Amino acid sequence: MVKHDVKDIGLAGQGKLRIEWAEMEMPVLRSIKEQFSKGKPLKGMRMAACLHVTTETANLMETLKAGGAEVALCASNPLSTQDDVAASLVKNSDIPVFAIKGEDNDTYYKHIMDLLSFAPHLTMDDGADVVSVLHKERQDLLSNVIAGTEETTTGVIRLRAMAEKGVLRYPIIAVNDALTKHLFDNRYGTGQSTMDGILRATNRLIAGAVFVVCGYGWCGRGVAMRARGMGARVVVTEINPLKALEATMDGYDVMPVMDAAKIGNIFVTVTGNINVISEKCFGVMNDGAIVCNSGHFNAEIELKALTEMAVGRREIRPFVEEFTLPNKRRIYVLGEGRLINLASAEGHPSSVMDMSFANQALCSAYAVTKHEGLKNTVYSVPEEIDREIAKLKLKSMGIKIDKLTKAQSDYLKSWEMGT
Repeated sequence: MVKHDVKDIGLAGQGKLRIEWAEMEMPVLRSIKEQFSKGKPLKGMRMAACLHVTTETANLMETLKAGGAEVALCASNPLSTQDDVAASLVKNSDIPVFAIKGEDNDTYYKHIMDLLSFAPHLTMDDGADVVSVLHKERQDLLSNVIAGTEETTTGVIRLRAMAEKGVLRYPIIAVNDALTKHLFDNRYGTGQSTMDGILRATNRLIAGAVFVVCGYGWCGRGVAMRARGMGARVVVTEINPLKALEATMDGYDVMPVMDAAKIGNIFVTVTGNINVISEKCFGVMNDGAIVCNSGHFNAEIELKALTEMAVGRREIRPFVEEFTLPNKRRIYVLGEGRLINLASAEGHPSSVMDMSFANQALCSAYAVTKHEGLKNTVYSVPEEIDREIAKLKLKSMGIKIDKLTKAQSDYLKSWEMGT
């Protein structure tokens, strides 16, 4: 059996069935897998993937393997692993996996080092931790790496900072920036799965609650949309005046986070920054306030400060931790402040991850053929890949669209023709 560190290999049968269930709703990735099986565009490539170990990710790994790659996988978040899926990938697909749901911080980074021991040619990241560890601790392996991809807003922010400082040693394609990723995955995927995670963890009624969304990027838009659809009064906090104006025009209350802290019942952070909900916020929150995060890292909530403030702490439900403050008010943190849609739920629906992972697969193949002409910086997904994925998705849904006539095409290219 391939190298691995998973919770229980005996869960492989259950995981295989769930992987098949997800695959049914991933027609774009399925068609790419068929192409890859014939053309083998990744032949000879060792790929190190640090992603959420879910049923959808399993289908991506099998697609990459079909394309000829030697793939290894570790978790990009300590609480996002689906243990049965990890077991199935090892036993049924012969893919090395290093991931256990609930692993501590030391194990998390040990698993990244296990992943890097395969000396990858390509990296596939969800938060840029593999790239960071490579550059800090395994620089000896950098000469092997020809390119990488990054899935998240948070990761792209980190990688662009590296590129601007001139320390990034190989090109990265920002899959997150693809329109077929962030317009759908971030908005519809995060919106639905975040609400799913909150409901599974708390079983609280959303209707009538004051629901605070910190950040109005595509993820924030999705969460706000779904919360309003369930009857909440939605409040948005922002630092960007354009996004704040957009949220206002979309019909939400917009205010500073300290003002929202005084009235909110449920808080969700989706910013990619640190200490968005801070010690000061905890000091004014109502008794019973629920705090969670759907940004990549739990640093969005100042958990250390809350822990130091608390005079009592206990787990009152799975994925729900109660912090009692000196004034007897109780604050509830969901899923240790980590991605609540993966901590207590199953992450994004397969049909939306279909497009995101199609981008990962096609961008990996693109990187193999084009890497010699790329600089050590962060690139957007080529427009032709974005459009091809959109076309494949529409085709799978049985939707047809119009094409330009020759006259229309000529008109768009001309400047002589006016009104």
